[in-house]
Amino acid sequence: MRKPRILLADDHRMVAEGLRGLLEPGYQLVEIVEDGRALLEAANRLMPDVVVADVSMPLLNGIEAVRQLKKNNPSIAVVFLTMHLDVAYAASALEAGAAGYVLKHSAPSELLTAIACALKGQTYITPMLVGELLSYQRNRPQGETGGGLARLTARQREVLQLIAEGRSIKEAAAVLGISTRTVEFHKYSMMESLGLKSSAELMRFAVEHGIK
Repeated sequence: MRKPRILLADDHRMVAEGLRGLLEPGYQLVEIVEDGRALLEAANRLMPDVVVADVSMPLLNGIEAVRQLKKNNPSIAVVFLTMHLDVAYAASALEAGAAGYVLKHSAPSELLTAIACALKGQTYITPMLVGELLSYQRNRPQGETGGGLARLTARQREVLQLIAEGRSIKEAAAVLGISTRTVEFHKYSMMESLGLKSSAELMRFAVEHGIK
């Protein structure tokens, strides 16, 4: 019987190697990647059954990577394994298409439960956040799905992350494969859309919204 295939995305190599020992008895670990762009490339190439991903990763954060992944490969299930005990992250993960949200300091069995649920088409949220998540979604203004971030395009969110990582306009352009002028255009379009007056305010917005 074929083992379900898992792609693991985490920029902390020691964490990833520790997870290998947990997952390999019951699953085929097809690859370990360390950033969101590598996640997208590997998922499109390998077509795993499940992606286990961190939220905070360089080049493209996990939530944005999964949002793009699910557009092209909706059948790939995603479970987030993260340090973020913030209900807003969990809500964003579900909106991006995730089937699971587990905390890194939870018992290892919780991750295995989340993966098993994802393979069955079910959703698993760590019990520590379930009540708070329901309250958060119930009290959020109707139609709100991410605050100011919802007003940004996918490309603008990519540019914002690279700027938040401290990359220059030239470096961001090289990562994205676009011109420096286009990066500048996206940067100032974001500032105008969000009502921000300086690069410092844009950086503050990125930090406040977990773009890193």
